[in-house]
Amino acid sequence: MIKTVIIDDEKLARDVIKAYLKKESNINIVAECANGFEGMKAIQEHEPDLIFLDIQMPKLTGFEMLEVLEHKPVIIFSTAYDEYAIKAFELNAADYLLKPYSESRFKEALKKATAKIEQSESGTAIEKIMQDHKEQQESLDRVVIRSGSKILIISIDKIDYFEAQDDYVAIHSEGNKYLKQLTMKWLTSVLPENEFVRVHRSFIVAVRMIDKLEAYSKDSFIAILKNGDKVSVSRSGYQQLKTVLNF
Repeated sequence: MIKTVIIDDEKLARDVIKAYLKKESNINIVAECANGFEGMKAIQEHEPDLIFLDIQMPKLTGFEMLEVLEHKPVIIFSTAYDEYAIKAFELNAADYLLKPYSESRFKEALKKATAKIEQSESGTAIEKIMQDHKEQQESLDRVVIRSGSKILIISIDKIDYFEAQDDYVAIHSEGNKYLKQLTMKWLTSVLPENEFVRVHRSFIVAVRMIDKLEAYSKDSFIAILKNGDKVSVSRSGYQQLKTVLNF
């Protein structure tokens, strides 16, 4: 039996999926969820083989949920937003259902998903999906973080600065520090350029947090932040700050 979780904020969409799945003798629907948080809880509890996942949902989007998953099921995306129907997701998800879809199209997607489950491809596929999503993403307005058993959503206007730490980035926000597997290069490409500046290869700082700059050596500076933290500023970072702050 293939353990399955349905995650969609629209009841009608969940009902359609359930109706189609009832005709499949090898499917066991273990949970249905109306948002990403419920979906996270259900996946943690049931460790399903397959999930039907909407992308645009309140509270936590489908992609944000995938970012913090520990258990890696096979995914069939199901959504009404065709702008997400790009080649990357079609390649790495089991399939992509664009609402409204026919029963025959649904069966085709389920057949592909079953094959992936049998081949144990789910973990690698999710990693590729998230990598492709990041490459397509043009802007960032919040960060989703797993902190113990909690899922935190941090708006970028609450982030003071980012600090590179080996394969992770430390996110400093309101006196707290969270680690997330990101790259400084990617953050530089998606953060608002007039609100965040990469002042050093190891630091990206929110411009609103800078209190003053002090010379450290001939070619480097120290940024004193409003919370008292000190951040290294390279020569090129200093030039970028001059442009953004107009001094």
